[in-house]
Amino acid sequence: MIIRQIGRGIILAFVIACGGSTGLAEDLFVDQVAPILQRRCLDCHNDGLREGELSFSNSDDLRQSGYIDVDTPSDSYLLELITPIAGHAEMPKDAEPLDRDELKIIRRWITQNAPWPEGHRIEPRIIDDRDWWSLKPLLASERTVDPSVNPVDAFITRSLGAQGLQAVEQAAPSVLLRRITYDLTGLPPSTKAMEEFLKNWERDPEATWSATVDRLLQSDHFGEKWAQHWLDLVRYAETHGFDKDKPRPNAWPYRDFVINSFNDDKPYDQFVKEQVAGDVLYAGTEDGILGLGFLAAGPWDFIGHWEVGEEKLDGRIAKHLDRDEMIAAVFNVFQSTTIQCAQCHHHKFDPIAMQDYYRLHAVFAAVDRADRVYAGLSAEEKSEKDRLEAKLNTLRKTQNTLQTKLDQQIASATTDIDHRIEEVFIQSPPQTEPPPQYGFHSQISPDARNEKWLQVTLANPAMLSEVRLIPAFDRYNDIGAGFGFPVRYRVEVSSDADFSEDIRLWQDATERDQTNPGTRTIVISGDSRIVRSIRITATQLRERRNDYHFALAEVEAIEASMGENIASTATVSAKDSIEAPVRWAKQNVIDGVFYKELNDEFALEELHRLREQRNEITKQFRSSKMQQSINRVKEQIQEHEIQLKKIPVGQKVYAATTSFPGGGKFVATEGKPRPIHLLLRGDLRSPDALMTPGAPRLWQGAETVFFEKDSWNEGDARARLAFYLTSEQNPLLWRSIVNRLWGWTFGSPLVSTANDFGRSGTTPTHPELLDFLAVQIRDDPKHSIKSILRLLLTSDAYQRSSRIDPAMSKRDAENAYCWRANRRRLTAEEYRDSLYSIAGILDHSLGGPSFQDFRIEKPEHSPHYQYHLHDFNDKASHRRSVYRFVVRSQPQPMMTTLDCADPSISIPMRDESTTALQALTYWNDRLVEYAADQFAKRMDAHHEDADQQIRFACRLVLGRGPTKQETRILKQLQTIHGNANVARVLFNMNAFVYLD
Repeated sequence: MIIRQIGRGIILAFVIACGGSTGLAEDLFVDQVAPILQRRCLDCHNDGLREGELSFSNSDDLRQSGYIDVDTPSDSYLLELITPIAGHAEMPKDAEPLDRDELKIIRRWITQNAPWPEGHRIEPRIIDDRDWWSLKPLLASERTVDPSVNPVDAFITRSLGAQGLQAVEQAAPSVLLRRITYDLTGLPPSTKAMEEFLKNWERDPEATWSATVDRLLQSDHFGEKWAQHWLDLVRYAETHGFDKDKPRPNAWPYRDFVINSFNDDKPYDQFVKEQVAGDVLYAGTEDGILGLGFLAAGPWDFIGHWEVGEEKLDGRIAKHLDRDEMIAAVFNVFQSTTIQCAQCHHHKFDPIAMQDYYRLHAVFAAVDRADRVYAGLSAEEKSEKDRLEAKLNTLRKTQNTLQTKLDQQIASATTDIDHRIEEVFIQSPPQTEPPPQYGFHSQISPDARNEKWLQVTLANPAMLSEVRLIPAFDRYNDIGAGFGFPVRYRVEVSSDADFSEDIRLWQDATERDQTNPGTRTIVISGDSRIVRSIRITATQLRERRNDYHFALAEVEAIEASMGENIASTATVSAKDSIEAPVRWAKQNVIDGVFYKELNDEFALEELHRLREQRNEITKQFRSSKMQQSINRVKEQIQEHEIQLKKIPVGQKVYAATTSFPGGGKFVATEGKPRPIHLLLRGDLRSPDALMTPGAPRLWQGAETVFFEKDSWNEGDARARLAFYLTSEQNPLLWRSIVNRLWGWTFGSPLVSTANDFGRSGTTPTHPELLDFLAVQIRDDPKHSIKSILRLLLTSDAYQRSSRIDPAMSKRDAENAYCWRANRRRLTAEEYRDSLYSIAGILDHSLGGPSFQDFRIEKPEHSPHYQYHLHDFNDKASHRRSVYRFVVRSQPQPMMTTLDCADPSISIPMRDESTTALQALTYWNDRLVEYAADQFAKRMDAHHEDADQQIRFACRLVLGRGPTKQETRILKQLQTIHGNANVARVLFNMNAFVYLD
């Protein structure tokens, strides 16, 4: 909002005199005005969120805003904003205007000079009304129908009657088997399974259906299919996301945990507890650790945690957002509650205060995401590993603390020099930012004395007058000029291209540490002899951030007679190199592109002189007792790392943890919670009260404060949250899961906003049915998911035809009341797995590390995932799609086109779009082409007769034999174009791509 400027003649402030306001005027404000301001205005105009620089929290805020003109109250800008024109007003923004009575009250108040009783504050409204369907207690409904009738059908039939709707007929048996086989396993039924099913159906349809449901629920493939639903929901992927989307090689054990949990029909409350506090509540079990992969499944900011760290505001913001992501996941997934909406202000619709939100931050205050061991170590090895990792974390924290103090001392001693350096840049600014080509960058090393070399081999032998080394420039870790220039080095030349003979030393800088040259060029004179190769060997690497490296921007070889640089046509080699073009590459050192800080040579000379002065001061501090202490700590870190490497690695899962080796600025808490404050406006720079663990009172009797004292055990805090979530009195947990089960079974949930059961979400289409199912799973001693699914799948509602009845469609076009089955397209995973299955090459093995259907480049820096380089003949990739390595930043193109879930957010239900690109993918994708070729081989091997081949193909792909018309068309296609094209046509038929 733009504040209207008020001229000097208008009084910007109005005076509220305590004795000048009548009791009547004060009553008007307290009884009528304040409630309107609180209800309609304060959400956007309060102490924390001052939209348009306006707050209605107290009289001082309003007095200073200039929105009220006390000279001419009727001309006040506030009245202009709230008065509707043609039914629309500027305020409240994006909401209905104030009604006539509300406007009358506000206008009357303003014309009375807006009296405001002294000391009166209007506080943001906290919703405490729990009179909302999802927050009401679950009550067991009385069963008033025939026990032989499936209760699901009883509720559905009652709703259909109330809406004047009539259900369609039951689907054909072959359609039903195809539907349920895909719904429960994600794979097509085999021809044998179809034949046996149809034969048994003729004898006893009900018994056959019941047996089929049981058989498929017991299949190992059930867990693979239903785990995919859960993985969509919990934002699972195997890379971090964000700028450096690095791989998570140990994420997959959590995926297997989910598959096994569904196959084992693990009690739902245990499934929840393991994913929040399994290490505490199920200590000593593998699943107790594996389940914590849930908290770590979402995106993670590598730069914010590893490179920036919590010493800086950006690092603390990254940590805050990390906890927010965990909290949102817990409440969106298990509670269908948008807890994250209370970060900057109280929740606008649901009974969640900011205090509740930040209490949950306190629950996870000690938790990070990292690899942790879940199996493969003895108790003694595990104990020793934990001890060493804890000691390493303590040492790293000490190192960071000492380093920060030393840096502060240096900064204090060099204040004047730094100020002059800033002036030089202001007076003589560079023309451009650094070019995109930074130069050469070696691989990172944990040891400064790990020698690295870079060699420039000239196209032809030449006599050189000098070699010039131009330092690199990179603002990483605030290093800037001289980035990666060796602390100690030597420059050698040879007349031999292989650098095996006639090696001459041109410069030896290995005896003592060299001052960082900044951007000053290092010039090395020649010896008037022929040179073919130039080698720069870094004998002591420059520190980067708790690690070491060697970098150069440019190497120039100046020919003696002409004085020209002849290195541009040379070849470049190195001991090792980070190849991440265009920024870093070996060839960059001869491209003639490098950063010049200043174009003014005199200013550049002064800059170099100032930096030398600064380096001399820094050197003095680097030899101080504090630096010696830092060096001793580094030595201890190296010693403990050596001891740690002697212990077996063990089997690891990427999960929530408080103890891990860490690295860079990423240091474990060892279980000590970080201090959590309530943040005004959600801003880390505005901390308020210190918070302790707790949760919102979303139902009567819910525990909101977990501990009375200000200190607590972090594992106990998560355990209290786990018990809070799985309480039998918690109506949200049980309603949420059965709503999801319904949606994943019927194609549409009873509550369409499956992650939001609050007032901003939708209401259930069948509230009594939803509560009946919720009570069923809650009161079941086994809390069995399969029992609920069995109830749904054996209902008449599930077995209906998907035929659209025009009369019913007019009344209920969305099929909200289940008068027919929902027709759906195969998911991306189902389509891919079906192609492999039909082609006869699907690998059915369960569990284990994920396969990669891409080639990965530069995994150590910013990885590139190259799907177009994948070899489809690689049998490791012939497994189910649930075992595919899922990348966030560069998702698999075919899967994305076919509406695969975005792994960076919680996806309760897949979208189903229809695009031209999908049609092209079904026909032209490399996978389709490969699968068609493999299927053609299977058709050829099945029978020599063309008719038999087509019948065989249709039974496998469509679940039925071909019609006469299909036979005629496919035979003609087969004759002209062969079986591979017959396969591609079948793979594109609606009868295959869609489930009726």
